[in-house]
Formats: sequence, C-alpha cells, structure tokens
Amino acid sequence: MSFGDQSRKLGATTLLSKGLTPGKLRGLQRISNPDGTLTILALDQNNSVVDMAAKVLKQAGDDRPATYEEVVEIKLDLMRTLSPAASGVLVDPYYGAWSAVASGAVPPHKGMLVRLEKSAYDRSPNGALLAGIEPGWSVEKTKLMGADAVKLLAQFEPTEPHSCEANLALVQRVYEECKRHDVLLLLEAVAFPFGGESKTDASFLDRKAETVIESARQLSRYCDVYKAEFPGTLDRDSDEQLENNLQALDAESERPWVLLSAGVDYDAYLVQVEMALRAGAAGVLGGRAFWKEYFLQPDAASRTEFAHTTARQRIAEVDALVRELGAPWFSRYGLTRDDLNSIRAVEGWQHRYPHPAAQ
Repeated sequence: MSFGDQSRKLGATTLLSKGLTPGKLRGLQRISNPDGTLTILALDQNNSVVDMAAKVLKQAGDDRPATYEEVVEIKLDLMRTLSPAASGVLVDPYYGAWSAVASGAVPPHKGMLVRLEKSAYDRSPNGALLAGIEPGWSVEKTKLMGADAVKLLAQFEPTEPHSCEANLALVQRVYEECKRHDVLLLLEAVAFPFGGESKTDASFLDRKAETVIESARQLSRYCDVYKAEFPGTLDRDSDEQLENNLQALDAESERPWVLLSAGVDYDAYLVQVEMALRAGAAGVLGGRAFWKEYFLQPDAASRTEFAHTTARQRIAEVDALVRELGAPWFSRYGLTRDDLNSIRAVEGWQHRYPHPAAQ
C-alpha cells in the first residue's frame, strides 16, 4: 500500500534555480488571482492624495492642509470599498499600512504590498530625481509586519548618468535585502523630465518609449515582479508603433510585468491595459485611474458612494480583462500550473533554508 500519487515529481530546485524561494513564492501566490494573473490596487500615493484632499477642503471654505488623521481615513475608505475587487492592495507605511491591518480595511485574504520609497525625492545637479527610502521604514520591517511584498519606485532615465547610477545602486541593494529576508520585491521604474523639461515637452515624449523599454532591460532582473509604464502616448503614436513598443517591453522584461496607470483618465487606461495584456503583461497595478474622481464628489457620503460604484466597477472591468488576456506570472518563469502542482521539497530542506542565494 502507498499513500498519494507516486508519479514522478519535480524537485524544489525547479523553483530555487529561478529565485523562487518559499517566501517569494508565497508572496506571489498571495497577491495574484487564482489563475496567476495580477489585479493590484495602488493606494500608496501620498503627495497626490494630500494635494487632492487640500483642494476638497479649500472648496469647502477650509483653506488648510489635510491632517494626518484625515488622510488616513481617506485611504481606509478607499481600501474598504475597493480592495474586494482586487487581488492585492499596495499601501504606504506612513499613512496606510498599520491602520490598514488594524482596521481590516485590507481584508486578511487579500495580498498586501507596502511601499518602500520616500515621497520627497532628492535631485542631481541637473534636476534628475534620486530615489530614497521612507524614513523609519525598511525591507526588514515590511517582512516583520507580515506583508506579502515590498514595492520600490526608482525613477529611471538611462540617458542621465548621475541619477541612473545612483538609482541602480539602490535597486540592487534593495533586491539583495529582499533576498536576505525572503520577501517578494515589486520594482517600479518611471521616466521623468530633467534639465528644465516638462512631461509635455516633445523632447521628453520622443524618448519616453525607449526609456521605458531600456529601463526594463537594465532593471527587471533585480525584482520578482516588474511594474512598467505604458511605452508611448495614445493619440500621439500610432497603434502599430505602440504595439511594437509593447512587444519590445515584453521581450526585455525578465520578470512578470504589470502596467501602472500614471494617473491617466480611466478610459485611456482601459485601452492601455488591453494593449499591454495582449503583448504579454501579467496584469495591472493601477491607482488614480480608478479612483481620482473620488475627490471631485461634493461630500463624504458621495465620495464613499463613488468608490462603491464607479471606482469598484472600473477595477472589476479591468480584472475581467486581466483574467481573460493576462499571462500568469509563472509562465514568465517557464512554469505551468501542472509543474507547480508536482513540485516537492526533499527531506531535510529546512536545514538548508534560506537558499544560499538569499544569504
């Protein structure tokens, strides 16, 4: 007599050789849909939320910045109403993470990612952005609080050597820290204007697609999930060019990648999402495109109603697309669901954990 299926199994080295240690694999499982795609809601924005809240207060005749407590309540309101439609929620450590856990605003069965970078950026001599870590926060603290993933934003411009070198060094350091603590890392790279440019200048828009593609080429190996911008501009670049750009981005990304929203209007984001999914994206990590009109509503009840209806419907609509068209994260690692189901660790594995690559 024998117990269970005794057919041939794959060893855990199938995962370990790809950097998928137990903590990282569990993180991927937690932030994904059951089919391995990702529909992640971003609520880690601080500066933009503070600015939008101040405008709401000013319109109500109260011309002052929002307090810490007011921003916390805004974020919790959005978390409670929107997180049920997502596979995971990205929060910040300053306003969001502890209150989200304590209040249950991010439900226990939803994946939680915590932002690592600080909101206020330093700059190089020519105005290029230099990434940094949120004061008082760390990879270790993210792991200790039980979060499923670390998220790091490193603004990246390959043609600006000073910031490029500094931000790459930070990315590499955080990647090694995440391996040491065996926690998933989601890396975001965003293009930026410098040297007196603005985001609407032709010089910035002309290079943006190549910046997005080249950033993936240089950075995507230093993470477990890569968060990319849309490589081009709708209504400026042809559909054929945008499709070619997305194919190039997909080819250069060494990890499963998701599309950020960058605050564009929802209708434009929906077009971008479908194009990205058809090119090979594993899903989305979107924020303001879903919920920014929350701050245009006339009162607190109307804001909550907007979140319950319009914003939540938007996430559900994108989630349906993601599940229909998205590439499961494990396919980027050359694995199938059957492969994962067949993997077994050998006796004594606990003595060798963490894997040498994580030490």
